[in-house]
Amino acid sequence: MGGMKRDSLMAVGVFCVGLLMIFGGAHASRGYPDYMLVGPLLLVSVGVVIRRRAPVGALVVGLVGIAGDLVLGPSTGTVLIFTDNLYSAALYGPRRLARWMLWIAAPVVVVSGVVALVLNQGWISILLWTVQAGLVILTPITTAVIVRQHWDQVHLERERAEQMARLAELDRRAAVVAERSRMARELHDMIANHFSAIAIQSTAVLSRNDLETPVVRRVLESIRENSVEGMSEMRTMIGLLRQDNDEVEAVRHRLADANQLVERSRQAGVRVELRISGVPRDLPAAMDLAGYRIVQEALTNVLKHGEAKGLVSIDYEDDRIVVVIENPVAERTAVLPGAQSGLIGMKERASLVGGTLEAGPFDGGWRVRAEFSQSAAPKIPARKMDS
Repeated sequence: MGGMKRDSLMAVGVFCVGLLMIFGGAHASRGYPDYMLVGPLLLVSVGVVIRRRAPVGALVVGLVGIAGDLVLGPSTGTVLIFTDNLYSAALYGPRRLARWMLWIAAPVVVVSGVVALVLNQGWISILLWTVQAGLVILTPITTAVIVRQHWDQVHLERERAEQMARLAELDRRAAVVAERSRMARELHDMIANHFSAIAIQSTAVLSRNDLETPVVRRVLESIRENSVEGMSEMRTMIGLLRQDNDEVEAVRHRLADANQLVERSRQAGVRVELRISGVPRDLPAAMDLAGYRIVQEALTNVLKHGEAKGLVSIDYEDDRIVVVIENPVAERTAVLPGAQSGLIGMKERASLVGGTLEAGPFDGGWRVRAEFSQSAAPKIPARKMDS
């Protein structure tokens, strides 16, 4: 409705200007009264009103108006408004109409030159008529076609950008699902180890009748410890997605094994330095695994995008563990475009065990910093044994 209102105001404005031009003498005189030129002016102005809502109708009333004006005048104001009728029909009308208008406009311009030649027998007249016909007929149609092509290109680019955004979101989700699936497999093995120990120890107690009370108590304490740890790992695993028919890796990886990852990187040609501060200690299994995998993924990115040099720092503090991996990178690869899925996976691992991870450029290099708090790690509170 806003566009219709604007077009109506525009039509009123150009109609008033056209009246001033008619009664001001801006028309060819063929012996007709000036007021007769108002009718064609009114028709082309109506075309301006309906230019968006009915572009084909605007072209029709415009053609009728310009035909009457050519017979009676022509009038400069009516001709100029007619150019908008042509422009609107080519821009807002069907695509086939725009093509037809363009194909018809060129012959019409040529015919106008021939008519000028027949009527005036002068090359200057031919040139003037041809140029005027081109400006009035061909220019607005060509301009509308070009603008329409730009609109189509903008629309295609917008659709392409939306598709790229959807693909990027799908890639991000796929990376999260893949990382969770991998963690689910590994956590499954850890939980299986805890409950296997429970089964073995309980079977041993049940199969022996000669065990002393202190021995039975120690075994039951071990069973209780394994069950609590197993339930803690189970809580971490809940909600993770696991793919079917995948091979299960029965390997327990620990942050304390970071030296093995460093050694592998050195064998691959990367000069990696390992610094450990504080006293290494046992960590919750999920946290241990997350720290190991973060170091592994970060060193992989160093090999892919870095300058064949890196530093791994592991700081064991009182209630937290800070893992930092730094490496210099070339200026052209400072944003590490190929590491997005790996960064998503590392952040997912850290968040699932109550930790945080930051990754980004620093002075001439790239830094990954993960922080884990043992008090924030998911765990099951110990329950008292029934007597």
